[in-house]
Amino acid sequence: MTKDMTDGSPMRLILGFSVPLFFGMLFQQFYNLMDTLIVGKFLGVDALAAVGSTGSVNFLIIGFCMGVCSGFAIPLSHRFGERDFEGLRGYMVNAVYLSAAFAVVMTAVTVIFCRPVLKLMQTPDNIMADAYTYIVIIFAGIPATYLYNLISGIIRSLGDSRTPVVFLTIAALLNIVLDLLFIIVCGMGVAGAALATVASQLLAGIGCVAYSMKHFEILHVGRKERGVNKSYIKVLLNMGVPMGLQYSITAIGSVVLQSAVNTLGSAAVASMTAAGKISMFFSTPFDAMGTTMATYGGQNVGAGKLLRIREGLRACSLLGIGYSLIAFVVMLFTGEHLVMFFVESGNAEVISNAHQLLVINSCFFIPLAFVNIIRFLIQGMGYSRFAVFAGVFEMIARALVGFALVPAFGFTAACFAGPVAWIFADAFLFPAYVHVYKKTERAQMLRAGGIA
Repeated sequence: MTKDMTDGSPMRLILGFSVPLFFGMLFQQFYNLMDTLIVGKFLGVDALAAVGSTGSVNFLIIGFCMGVCSGFAIPLSHRFGERDFEGLRGYMVNAVYLSAAFAVVMTAVTVIFCRPVLKLMQTPDNIMADAYTYIVIIFAGIPATYLYNLISGIIRSLGDSRTPVVFLTIAALLNIVLDLLFIIVCGMGVAGAALATVASQLLAGIGCVAYSMKHFEILHVGRKERGVNKSYIKVLLNMGVPMGLQYSITAIGSVVLQSAVNTLGSAAVASMTAAGKISMFFSTPFDAMGTTMATYGGQNVGAGKLLRIREGLRACSLLGIGYSLIAFVVMLFTGEHLVMFFVESGNAEVISNAHQLLVINSCFFIPLAFVNIIRFLIQGMGYSRFAVFAGVFEMIARALVGFALVPAFGFTAACFAGPVAWIFADAFLFPAYVHVYKKTERAQMLRAGGIA
């Protein structure tokens, strides 16, 4: 059930790992889209804007959870590459302890402070109640977020990208059913959409736990491996916290940008919500490539096969560039029709603004591809802290657009926030990768006795 990515064709391995991962993420985005579509169609533009107005603060918190779990999985992929299965289990156990602690603290803090944060973001009064209802339920479900992301990260570190996809697909279908039940049949409004999301992710997490305990013998923990190990805790924190901060730091820029867009009115917020959901859907392959490169890089560093990392980067870059060109053409010619899945055809301003954002974003998908591929590869090689700086560059770019350009140029300026952020991040990531590769190469030569 595991997959060794240290031998064989890099292109074949990357495709074999990323394609199932892509479909899993696609289903995840699909049920996110269904949330938005059902809310927009059945509850109206204001409800759509309410859900959308929470997007950046949602990413700020949930992105941290996802980043931490991805970071926790990196030492496991290293141990798997080294065939140190006892160490792998020790890291897994301590990752579970840390995740439980993080989940409890974050749930309490976010539920308490989410209303003041929405007010600070200048959320329009006509959507404040729905925005609060939606996001407070999402934050109450943080333990479910940690459960699924940690266990799926552990499974992927073993080279299995398919099992999490199966349970996420089931959860996606359940989410759609629950959306329809809670929103249309029960009349629960945006609370129904939030509850459906939390419930479906909880199911995916429980399913991954049950399956992994039954099918992955190397994860069966012995008595001596169940204790708290301070050295493991330190390594996990050094990997996980920087990756979580990378997401959160990036999201701070998005919060500033969202606050600026909120001042343009609910129509602008709805435009960004619809376009943002579609963009995330089309960006899923980049996320799959990034996650693949984290596992690929981690296993090959553990096995001491640096040349394969360069070969893998080349193969994945070709995939990213090819997909970017296809996605741009699709956005250019069908973007307007895609937006109309979320809003009625009479909302001409929303449709026009959303289509503009889609076209401008897709023009810069190649820089976005490299942001994901190189950043996650660096993280997989064990240098999570470098990725934080990429997040800082993205934060600065989005904040500059939000503070300086949106007040002057309106929604059009907001459309360029993503592209500017990706270019800023790449300006750091390319030289960072060269530095990390050379540093890892020197470290491995020293261990091998190549340098006196």
